[in-house]
Amino acid sequence: MTLRFPNESEEYRRARDELVQAEKGLRDHIERVAQQRRALPSGGLLKEDYGFEELVDGQVTKTRFSDLFGEDHDTLFLYSFMYAPSMASACPSCTSILDGLDGQVRHLDQSISTAIVAKHDIRTFHEHGASRGWSRLRLLSSEKNSYQADYLGESDGRQITIGNVFHRQGREIRHFWGSELVYHPLEGGHPRHVDLIWPLWNVLDLTPGGRGNFGPRLSYENSGRS
Repeated sequence: MTLRFPNESEEYRRARDELVQAEKGLRDHIERVAQQRRALPSGGLLKEDYGFEELVDGQVTKTRFSDLFGEDHDTLFLYSFMYAPSMASACPSCTSILDGLDGQVRHLDQSISTAIVAKHDIRTFHEHGASRGWSRLRLLSSEKNSYQADYLGESDGRQITIGNVFHRQGREIRHFWGSELVYHPLEGGHPRHVDLIWPLWNVLDLTPGGRGNFGPRLSYENSGRS
């Protein structure tokens, strides 16, 4: 198959054809890794049926981990959000991820359950979510349990971004996968462990400037854009 865009040079087409072969190799490798991930044996049993705080109709309620699956799903994606009372503000990078994920919840709900957990108190966490316009993400507080520390979302009191997947089999809940690459950063300190769910970097990687020195912020008021 010969593909061409208007007015491109032969030099460009040769280089692009070489690149598409590399892109095909990357796509195939990503699928092989996904197959390897799906073939993981059963992980460890859930340490405990943690009790989270959740805000429902303005009231703080207690929600058990086992309730997060709902009635129809056997899989739960639980994202650890970097936000704790010791932090001056919520993590801008985590916020960027969830700005995008909020719009995907209605689609994810067709297959799995999704929830977000932070160490901060639930009302403060909800206030941050409301300031971002999140309307579908299920927000939880782990302020009164050890979930974050147990499942690698906290180390020596420091909050760490990590996504974990849990699988329910009958009455058993087991850990399936976690984005452990956060503990194996690339040279330069960028772990890229949750890039697959982060549209920002996937788009910038397609551009001439790439990621550059850009970093997400909670506000871009000085740039003239929100």
